[in-house]
Amino acid sequence: QVQLVESGGGLVQAGGSLKLSCASSGRTFSNFAMGWFRQAPGKEREFVAVISWRGISTRYADSAKGRFTISRDNAKNTVYLQMNSLKPEDTAVYYCAAREMAYASISSRAAEYDTWGQGTQVTVSS
Repeated sequence: QVQLVESGGGLVQAGGSLKLSCASSGRTFSNFAMGWFRQAPGKEREFVAVISWRGISTRYADSAKGRFTISRDNAKNTVYLQMNSLKPEDTAVYYCAAREMAYASISSRAAEYDTWGQGTQVTVSS
């Protein structure tokens, strides 16, 4: 069983930056593709970014490209999301998720992720 705990959210002005962290415990973190998703009030959960188990492959939503960077430190069992040039429309609860099939390919589909964190709120003021 994998447990995920996000941190690093908060209130920031438009144009600012935040770095989210997701710490994992339990099963072997280094074998799993890890994703970030977000959900704004009244909207469906949407894909933000994903990173492969070795950190070689990444994929981003169009809204995140050029502004967000996903990375991981397998020695620390942690995945990160660096968010720059934040916009009010980035306001949402951000979730990390683990795709627990060992060495699985990256995916932007939420249904293919097995374990989710509790989420961390990001609020961007205009």
